[in-house]
Amino acid sequence: MTQREEWRSHHGFTLAAIGSAVGLGNIWRFSYVAGENGGAVFLLIYVASVALIGLPLIIAELSMGRRGRGDAVAAFSTDGRGWTAVGWLCIGGASVILSYYSVIAGWALKYFSAAATGVLWQDGAGTYGSYFERFIANPVEPLLWQGLMLAATVLVVSGGIQGGIELFNRWLMPLLALIVVVLAAYSLTLEGAGRGLHFLFAPDFSALAQPKVYVAALGQAFFSLGVGMAVFATYGSYMPPGFSLPACAALTVTGDTVFAVVAGLAIFPGVFAFGVDPAAGPELAFITLPQIFLKMPGGLVIGAVFFFLLSAAALTSMVSLLEVPVAAVLHRTRLGRRRTAWGMGLLVFLIGMPSALGFGPLKHVSIAGKDILSAIDAAVSNLLLPIGGILVALFVGWHVKRATTLDSAGFATNRLGRTWLWLLRTLVPLAVLLVLLHSLGLA
Repeated sequence: MTQREEWRSHHGFTLAAIGSAVGLGNIWRFSYVAGENGGAVFLLIYVASVALIGLPLIIAELSMGRRGRGDAVAAFSTDGRGWTAVGWLCIGGASVILSYYSVIAGWALKYFSAAATGVLWQDGAGTYGSYFERFIANPVEPLLWQGLMLAATVLVVSGGIQGGIELFNRWLMPLLALIVVVLAAYSLTLEGAGRGLHFLFAPDFSALAQPKVYVAALGQAFFSLGVGMAVFATYGSYMPPGFSLPACAALTVTGDTVFAVVAGLAIFPGVFAFGVDPAAGPELAFITLPQIFLKMPGGLVIGAVFFFLLSAAALTSMVSLLEVPVAAVLHRTRLGRRRTAWGMGLLVFLIGMPSALGFGPLKHVSIAGKDILSAIDAAVSNLLLPIGGILVALFVGWHVKRATTLDSAGFATNRLGRTWLWLLRTLVPLAVLLVLLHSLGLA
């Protein structure tokens, strides 16, 4: 087993943790899910889900990781071997998520390349649906762009914790924050942008009676933050004793949420300014937005910058996802980090090939009436992540001794610690269980 690395600084860890949460979920997924679920009401429930469900789970995962000082399996094995299977489940889940996540990230990189070189703008408005369909149906191109994103991910992870992941996020995250703020500021100058602000911040409270909005908001919180797949347990294993877990977790969820909201400000004013349906679905980023960029002043440059943001944000999350299986291998073998990272990257690429080819050579393959990528995404988002979240809550909240739980999380026995433990023991598992049952059609 190789010697454990540690984060160089609190600041570096925080940026890496925010980078793990900020990704496609904040830009591509948040925008269309918010659009499909009423905008402002969805945002309210999403923020509540992040604060009351996501934050307690992140603190729990970080505390598990720092106590275990290993990988996801070690995090679950400090208080009984019966839970180690959960660690392996999380490692497998992170690998599967990365396999199809890298496909969508490859789409973003393809669009950035096409926008930067001008190829994307040659077809003209009204043809982006066929442009996107031709691309994802190609038997080679999706694999190529998926492979490029995974190769970039491997290069970062190969550098280690301080020289790779921390250094990468220390430089990239401030740049991404600047880009999304600039895009939002520009979007707010468009004529008719006020309708986008109204959609995002003026809630129609009648939508609170719709169960699907709650399910969508909590599911988005899980997907965006990355809880339930041992990312934070793995990152927590590299934390020195002096780091404050509650502070790190609070900064992570705050940064992730602010990024998602500002990304919404960058997208929805433009959507409404040009009379586009905000509930355009997953095609919003790849079909609808290019049409908007083509029409707006300076839109060709703005479009290229947007797709750079999308692919770079995806990369920060991919790095954290790949570190989960890499840490597991390093903890149990004498293989070097570089060899392990490339080996796991190749394995993930092979697992993701069916998702990449599911709209082309494998388009006739259907799983429960869905294409391959959508079926895997549904299984992970609706089943694997909620189950992982419930098991983390039960393990830390009930299996580990109360005093140990509070001490390892840095709360001791103060009121804040008792509130966190109550949320972890009651509200978190019950809320996630209800969402899980609803997604299965049982509630």
